[in-house]
Amino acid sequence: MAKSPHPIKVLVVDDHPVVRVGLRTMLESETNISVVGMAASAREALIALQHCAPDVVLMDLRMPEMEGTAAIRELRRIQPKLPILVLTNYETDSYIMEALEAGAMGYLLKSTPQAELVRAVEKVHANQRVIPPRIAARLLENIGRDELSARELEVLALVARGLSNKEIADALSISDKTVRNHVASCLVKLGVADRTGAVTTAIRRGLIRISE
Repeated sequence: MAKSPHPIKVLVVDDHPVVRVGLRTMLESETNISVVGMAASAREALIALQHCAPDVVLMDLRMPEMEGTAAIRELRRIQPKLPILVLTNYETDSYIMEALEAGAMGYLLKSTPQAELVRAVEKVHANQRVIPPRIAARLLENIGRDELSARELEVLALVARGLSNKEIADALSISDKTVRNHVASCLVKLGVADRTGAVTTAIRRGLIRISE
């Protein structure tokens, strides 16, 4: 079948050649998706980003040279609005929270059916967060319900002032990892894609205020 005149351009990042080829074959079978690049590491992904101009990055978390969360942060630093969809074998809460806080728009397991994966690519391209209901339910159970805690609001207020995770950690006498977890929790509870969205939504809802 002929490709759509404006297919979603995807960059596939995974250190296993068989997985990369399989994902390319799967995605290229869709008329509205085109795989414009493949990378075996974060370093290769950063280089590819400059040449293939993807609309979505589909990437694993465990890779050589640079861990996936660090790669997500670097990709987003270079291209802040780039949608990144994690596709991995790891379902632990810490991996999920760190990936979301780093800027991932979605988190899927490699066992995800093709139709669901394709739909996820389409959704993150449309700036919608993608977290499977089972994972989302467990996250909310572990971090509390939809209401932000006092500590999360405190962290978010400092994010709104432009402080980095390290600066927030120093100000509140907590660890960087704890700050990352609080930020990721805010993203999940507020249903937003990134820190800016969390701050904007929290201000609009009257949860935090920006000092004059």
